[in-house]
Amino acid sequence: MSKKRVLILSEGFGRGHTQAGHALAAGIKKLCPETKTKVMELGSFLNPIVAPWILSAYRVTVNTSPALVGMLYRKKYEKPVGRLTRLALHKMFYHHASQVIRQLQPDVIICTHPIPNAVVARLRASGLRVPLYTLITDYDAHGAWISPEVDQYLVSTPEVKQLLLQRGVSPEAVQVTGIPVHPNFWSIQDKASARRELGIRQMPTVLVMGGGWGLLLKDELIDKLLAWRSKVQIICCTGSNEKLAEKLRACPALQHENITIIGHTHEVSKWMDASDILITKPGGMTCTEGLAKDIPMLFFESIPGQEEKNREYFVSHGFGMELSSPEIIDQWFMSITEPSQMSQMSDKVSPLRRPVYKPDRCAKDVISLLQKPSTQAKLDYVYL
Repeated sequence: MSKKRVLILSEGFGRGHTQAGHALAAGIKKLCPETKTKVMELGSFLNPIVAPWILSAYRVTVNTSPALVGMLYRKKYEKPVGRLTRLALHKMFYHHASQVIRQLQPDVIICTHPIPNAVVARLRASGLRVPLYTLITDYDAHGAWISPEVDQYLVSTPEVKQLLLQRGVSPEAVQVTGIPVHPNFWSIQDKASARRELGIRQMPTVLVMGGGWGLLLKDELIDKLLAWRSKVQIICCTGSNEKLAEKLRACPALQHENITIIGHTHEVSKWMDASDILITKPGGMTCTEGLAKDIPMLFFESIPGQEEKNREYFVSHGFGMELSSPEIIDQWFMSITEPSQMSQMSDKVSPLRRPVYKPDRCAKDVISLLQKPSTQAKLDYVYL
C-alpha cells in the first residue's frame, strides 16, 4: 500500500474522544508503520484562547448540572447538527479548517467527536473531496453524529449500527469495528508481574477510576471501600485532576499502606492488569479498555446521556454491574478475598467478554478501507 495520511479530528469535551483518536492512530502505526497519522483537537488548535474557556464551562456544567446535560442530550437525540449550527460553528471557530486540511493533505479524515464531524461535513458539502469517516466513541448513536456527507461510520456494536440504519443511513456506510483502544490494551499481563512492576502489594486489588477529569465516588461508597482497606488494595486514579489527587493524599483516612493515589498516568493498561475489579464511571473509552482487559466492572455516577447508554449496554450484556448500593462492594470484595465466593459473583457477569470484542479490529478495518482504490483524496475546496 502506498503511504497514506490519516487526519484524526476530535474535541476536548471529555477526554475519551481524543483518547480514542490517539488509540486509533497508535493501532494504525503498529499494524502499518508507513501510514502517517495526526490527531488534533481542531477547535483548540484553531482557537487556543477561546477554546479553553468553552471547555472549562462545559466541565463545570457536567460537574454541577449533570441533569441539564442529560436533558439537552435527550432533547436533541434524534436530530443531526442543523445547517445553521454548522454555519455558526464555521464562522465562529472553524473558518480556517479548510486551510489546515489543505496544508496537511490527508487521504482520509476520521472524526471522533460530532463537532469537527459537522465542520468537515460542511466542507464536504462545499466542495472538499477528502473521504470522511465518523468514529462513534460511545455505545449509542446521538443524532449529532449523523450527516449525509459521511462516507463511512465506524461503530461500537451491531446495536449502534441498527440505530443508524433506523435513521436512514445506508448499511454499506456502517461498519462494526468496536471502539479502538491503544495497543497496550491488546494483550493481558499476568497480575503478579504487573503488580511487581508497579511496586504494589501482591494481594486482591481494586482500581477506582473517575474518568479523565477525576470524578470520584460519593462519601458513602468511599466509606465502604475504606472498610475493606486491610484486606483489599485500593488504587484511586484521579486522571488530570491533580487538586483532587492532593486532597485525597492529605486525607488521614486514606493514608494507609494498602491505598495508593495516582493522578494522570500512561500506565492505565498495567494498572488494569494488576487489578481484580474496576470501579469506574461508564465512559466509552474506559469501559472498552476494561472490556479488552477482561476485568469485571462496577459502574457509578453515570452522566445523563451517553454514559447512561454505555452503562445500560454493558450491564445488559453482562460485562459489568451498576454500583446501585454499597452492599454490592461487600459482595464483590468478598469474592476476591475469599476464593470460594468468586464463582458465585463471576456468574453475575458474562464469562464471554473477550470474544465479543477484538481490540485491534478498528485499526485493521481502517487500514483495509485505506487500501481501497476509492480512498483517493482530491483536495478541491470552495472557500467560504
